[in-house]
Amino acid sequence: MVGRIRFMKRPASNEQVFTLLGNTVASWFRKKFGSFTLSQRYAIPAIKARKSILVSSPTGSGKTLCAFTAILDYLIELSKRNELEDKVYCVYVSPLRALSRDIEVNLKGPLAEMQEQEGKEFGIRIAVRTGDTTQSERAAMLKKPPHILITTPETLAILLTTKRFREFLRAVEFCIVDEIHAMANKRGTHLSLSLERLQHISVMPITRIGLSATVAPLELVARFLVGYEKTAKGWQERECWIADVGFEKKIDVSVLTPTESLIYVHAEELSDKLYELIDKLVQEHRTTLIFTNTRSATERVVHHLKERFPSKYVENIGAHHSSLSRHSRLSIEQRLRNGELRVVVTSTSLELGIDIGYIDLVILLGSPKSVARAMQRIGRAGHKLHETAKGRFIVLDQDDLVECSVMQKAIKEKKIDKIDFPRNCLDVLAQHIYGMAIEQRWNVDELYNLVRQSYCYHELNREDFFAVISYLAGEYALEARDVYAKIWYDSETREIGRRGKLARMIYMTNIGTIPDESYVNVVIAGGERKGVKVGVIDEGFLERLRPGDVFVLGGERYEFLYTRGMNAYVKASVYRPPTIPSWFSEILPLSFDLACEIQRFRRLMAEKFTRGMSAEEIKGFIKKHLHVDDKIANAIYQYFYDQHAYIGIPHERLMLIEHYKAEKNFLVFHSLYGRRVNDALSRAYAYVIAQAGGRDVQIGINDNGFFIGGEKLHAEKALKFVTSENIDEILKEAIDRTEILKRRFRHCATRGLMILRSYKGKTKSVGRQQMKSEMLMHAVRKISQEFPILKEARREVMEDVMDVANAKKVLDWLHSKKIRVKHVNVKVPSPFALNLIMQGYADLIKIEDKLEFLKRMYDAIKKMQK
Repeated sequence: MVGRIRFMKRPASNEQVFTLLGNTVASWFRKKFGSFTLSQRYAIPAIKARKSILVSSPTGSGKTLCAFTAILDYLIELSKRNELEDKVYCVYVSPLRALSRDIEVNLKGPLAEMQEQEGKEFGIRIAVRTGDTTQSERAAMLKKPPHILITTPETLAILLTTKRFREFLRAVEFCIVDEIHAMANKRGTHLSLSLERLQHISVMPITRIGLSATVAPLELVARFLVGYEKTAKGWQERECWIADVGFEKKIDVSVLTPTESLIYVHAEELSDKLYELIDKLVQEHRTTLIFTNTRSATERVVHHLKERFPSKYVENIGAHHSSLSRHSRLSIEQRLRNGELRVVVTSTSLELGIDIGYIDLVILLGSPKSVARAMQRIGRAGHKLHETAKGRFIVLDQDDLVECSVMQKAIKEKKIDKIDFPRNCLDVLAQHIYGMAIEQRWNVDELYNLVRQSYCYHELNREDFFAVISYLAGEYALEARDVYAKIWYDSETREIGRRGKLARMIYMTNIGTIPDESYVNVVIAGGERKGVKVGVIDEGFLERLRPGDVFVLGGERYEFLYTRGMNAYVKASVYRPPTIPSWFSEILPLSFDLACEIQRFRRLMAEKFTRGMSAEEIKGFIKKHLHVDDKIANAIYQYFYDQHAYIGIPHERLMLIEHYKAEKNFLVFHSLYGRRVNDALSRAYAYVIAQAGGRDVQIGINDNGFFIGGEKLHAEKALKFVTSENIDEILKEAIDRTEILKRRFRHCATRGLMILRSYKGKTKSVGRQQMKSEMLMHAVRKISQEFPILKEARREVMEDVMDVANAKKVLDWLHSKKIRVKHVNVKVPSPFALNLIMQGYADLIKIEDKLEFLKRMYDAIKKMQK
């Protein structure tokens, strides 16, 4: 296969770009900006030459105009020659509806100015088509199609199957995918097939333009953007240029703590100092954006700032997160743009490039868990090209302190963690094949080749492809469960086509990849209070529960037993400690690359302690290596000193396993590889231990490690038995009866159209979807363990929720002795283990008690060191 993804070595000069453009656009640009940004000097000549390009540059670096300038220039010149046709020339796809509206405004403004400059209308139509578009706006588009269509991935898939609108897409020449880094999920997989379908419809070769924040590896993102093509010589990547303008903007970043010690401090003092620090930073800047990691923390920060500083924060503060109504979010965004807000607190909802006006400081409360995400958040400050993006991490926890300091180093040294896109998703494939069968009759081999043009399906095997065809054609005999054939397949002519008069309606009303989610009722299963509903939990939290897990709701402990539909049945009056905190499902997982960077830092620290270097020498190293101040260096030194003096420091070449006894035996694995890897390792080891006779095995995980609790814990046996060769099969067994597989099967069944969320104007509730899903899962298990939707649910759990690929790397390192294993018996968990051990109690104990607990633990550890 010929490599056709290439980095651009040098940009065109300003004058070269001006020469390439027509008089109208060149004059307007010269008058408005005087010169082009670096990203524009790369992109405009490439797009003018009809070369596909991926532009990676920070927020606020002129990406929108870098994509649209050459296209507007082309359309204006066509207009001047009276050659502008009634068709769509350019499709712009954004993951956010709000961003779509932004782009419309940001395009129409320059176009209006150019028309004023020339003293005439060009007749170039720009329109947004999303789920929010009114019926009258849609009707207008069918009469006069937009020349530039702005849409979302889901709406693009609908338009590809809309009879009348498809005609306007038959000569599309450009496709822009904005915020492409945010598509590293099933929406991206879905979009990759839509792009191939769009190219199939269009008689023109489509120039694809990807706009991305700073991500890695860019070659992979470029492959996702352009896909593959089949030639006489075989498959090859489509050609794509990469403009890596990743660090054009200066970044000013540092790590702060409110107090000298994060252990020996009263909770009240820690809280007071935290909000004093936040207030001080806000008052020193014009507009501040604060990122938290959960929706509840967002509300809490807003509440405390208003309570503590009532004269400073009244109408000039707001919260923005996904649980708020669309109206509330839009209001906050508008008030930010208008400069009416001094501070906005958000979780993840303002990460992407919606225009929110001038921000001069970003505060990150706690770790954002990946370097790319940290840069995306910090990039919201200084939202203009030559301004400095200013970010401040504020940490309240020792693990966060180390994590954010290593993250800061990575940002300054331009080390970005890698992203990937889900591949061979059979539920998304089923949805698209149905849509394509509605469009036309297909020869299955041609259809298979078109699907393989997508990066996400290039390695799809024929067995999986035909399993999806068989499912859609009704060959699994599921009519008794109300799952009817959606296509017909003739094995002699090797053709497929749609089946049923309602096919288009079913497809249009059930399209997309984002699952419906809801709250689950928590109901007492037995005893005097049998049948009593004690509260609700969200589905993301329920997914993490295993029978026997203890959690806290409304201050009371409950043991999870089983579910039926949208009810989780529990046992009350439980005295065992909680095993899983309620915020667990909301916290983002640490990226594997950043985890490995922290492991390297741990090794360097371990070496320095082992060599007997002085405290001052080690603190000097921390300051220089991590780019931190004295206060942070002292705190990191103390944390590592306490761990080293107790049982030693685990790191990239040493995995410590602590054995200690509480209400049962516990093994604590110091495996700092991120929660997704630890999820896979812990489930595999726990399954093997349970099979070897360990009853009531309990698991707890976080980014830094995991614990397994039980009576008979055969750690050595599990470590030897689980390998990179057998972990897939072990996990397949381990997750088979879990809540996470049950819920993910429902998600996949709705995406794959086994369960219709909407039919003939009636919507099926999440509860009814789940009941249907459980019956279907039971039925398909009897038919085949390799049924495509069940197979996809397993793949989603193992590859998207967990990270089996990187877990296999860790297992290979263990078996090749690249990582040594050391078992240590302890009476008290080590400093590095305390957060993991304590996380189950997080809902039960107040912050004051947490700090007291930590102090007691540290005092006990120090006594043992003596």
